[in-house]
Amino acid sequence: MDHEPVAVATVQGEFEEQQLRMFLAANGIPTVVRGEALRKTHAFILDGLGAVEIMVAPEHAAAARDLIAKVEAGELELASEFLDD
Repeated sequence: MDHEPVAVATVQGEFEEQQLRMFLAANGIPTVVRGEALRKTHAFILDGLGAVEIMVAPEHAAAARDLIAKVEAGELELASEFLDD
């Protein structure tokens, strides 16, 4: 990412993080996360303490937010079978 990344979503838990990151990557949108250090060092996942922000390059922010909105509206679905290895 050439410019400062912007947050497009805040998620709880590693499963939700990986699911959303893989979904965006499958749609050509690379991501990074911010806030995972607290979760990894202290295992906090309650009341927002373990939340992480999904970040994308500014030029991908609108597309990422649109995809996330479509998932939330039920127009698209995140498939969990891709996470089973």
